[in-house]
Amino acid sequence: QVRLVESGGGLVQPGGSLRLSCAASGLSVTMTTMGWYRQAPGKQRDLVATITSGRSTNYANSVKGRFTISRDDTKNTVYLQMNGLKPEDTAVYYCRQLANNYWGQGTQVTVSS
Repeated sequence: QVRLVESGGGLVQPGGSLRLSCAASGLSVTMTTMGWYRQAPGKQRDLVATITSGRSTNYANSVKGRFTISRDDTKNTVYLQMNGLKPEDTAVYYCRQLANNYWGQGTQVTVSS
């Protein structure tokens, strides 16, 4: 049974940082493309970043230079380091395994003063 569990969300002031984690079980994050997505209230769910099995990364234009996706193979976990957070980054962030469309339950990120 595949399970993706996100954590690390919270309330942060503009300009602050957060690191999200996606702990996977039932699959190996080293053998597949993993991604982070986000959904703000009343908006569609959008791609934030992806990382392939070969560690190639891709980012939405809105987060380039601020967010970094990475993974720890020993922990079977994917991370999203978010720096320079803006109020428009406020959303529920989801982890996804793209090949089989597995999703986590999401973690809320709120950027506000």
